[in-house]
Amino acid sequence: MDITASMVKELRDKTNAGMMDCKKALTETNGDIEKAIDYLREKGLSQAAKKSGRIAAEGLTTAIVSADGKKGVVIEVNSETDFVAKNEEFKNFVMEAAKAVIDNAPKDLEALKAVVLSGGKSVQETLTEKIAKIGENMSVRRFGEVKVENGAVVDYIHGGGKISVVVALESEGDKEALKVLGKDLAMQVAAMSPKYVSIEDVDDEFIAHEKEILIAQALNEGKPKNIVEKMVEGRLNKQLKEICLLEQVFVKDTDLTVKKVISDTAKKLGSEIKVAGVLRFEVGEGLEKKSECFSEEVAKQMGL
Repeated sequence: MDITASMVKELRDKTNAGMMDCKKALTETNGDIEKAIDYLREKGLSQAAKKSGRIAAEGLTTAIVSADGKKGVVIEVNSETDFVAKNEEFKNFVMEAAKAVIDNAPKDLEALKAVVLSGGKSVQETLTEKIAKIGENMSVRRFGEVKVENGAVVDYIHGGGKISVVVALESEGDKEALKVLGKDLAMQVAAMSPKYVSIEDVDDEFIAHEKEILIAQALNEGKPKNIVEKMVEGRLNKQLKEICLLEQVFVKDTDLTVKKVISDTAKKLGSEIKVAGVLRFEVGEGLEKKSECFSEEVAKQMGL
């Protein structure tokens, strides 16, 4: 299979590995991007799991909580440039779209685009007008929500909308105390970007896949086969503690884990506390910025 410059660029964007390493990985995996990512990780040439979600597009996220405090929403709207993302008109539209989700509970993006806003036009019609006026492409990319029956939902917006988080805590405890804890947890999520709430939430497929990668890494490092299994278990457990919210070290007090902070608060309130939901959106996760000459640069250097 011919390995093109655009394929090398995509793999390099996702892994931050060198161009020649990316080309070799694609050659070895017959052009399969996902297998190439695994290949680079096995060789210790990539931190794909950490790099694949880096910011690669402009726009804004925002988070809001319903008036009754039982539902929280996060939304992302993309623009071509950061200049437009800082525009007050764009910011107002993002907030309007978020409120449309809170008030109308659309089941998907198409349903959200059809919601009529206060100006009498739908979300999509309003967006189309703004595209024509501003002269730059924009899109509502995604939204999500968390809910509680009893407890508190807390929102947190970081970096003027670069990262937005909502955390839902189910509990019979004092609502104001829950909000304080929720704000701390939301800041934790913004900073540490956990993939799961608890280890129990991690799916078997993910664990099996990571074990494969870690075993290959250890063998490539020249570790004896008889100790690889035990070594991999240790590395996997360390990784799970990094990606599971409850197992993470608490950023405001590194002597504690998040689980310990929650249990200590629960004791003070005399009521159990469950993390019922977490959402974290970062602008441009998984998207690519424009790079008009990068493919030509790669092709030139690699003779593609």
